[in-house]
Amino acid sequence: MVAHRRRDTYPKLAVRRNLHALGLRYRADFAPLGGRRRANIVFTRQRTAVFIDGCFWHGCPDHATIPKSNTAYWVPKLRRNIERDRETVSSLRAAGWTVLRYWEHEGAQIVA
Repeated sequence: MVAHRRRDTYPKLAVRRNLHALGLRYRADFAPLGGRRRANIVFTRQRTAVFIDGCFWHGCPDHATIPKSNTAYWVPKLRRNIERDRETVSSLRAAGWTVLRYWEHEGAQIVA
């Protein structure tokens, strides 16, 4: 799992490239509330956090899969990722932030 990148993955870079081309400026891989929970893209002045979730790691309803080996390890780990996502969204919303979540397979189309 060390080889799996947290930031600068292709879907995240594609979205950031489009946002930058539109003239929008943001913070990448930034913790809006401090601590360890980081959003992929953060517009600090607008208090908006954007998450681009990987289908496997965050349990996409269309593409999530359960590994066939070592399921005793993977099932709780992936379930905890989903719980952590929900906790992060609720804490950000409680602090007055707007939270946007997208799946990696949704593409990087941005309508201006």
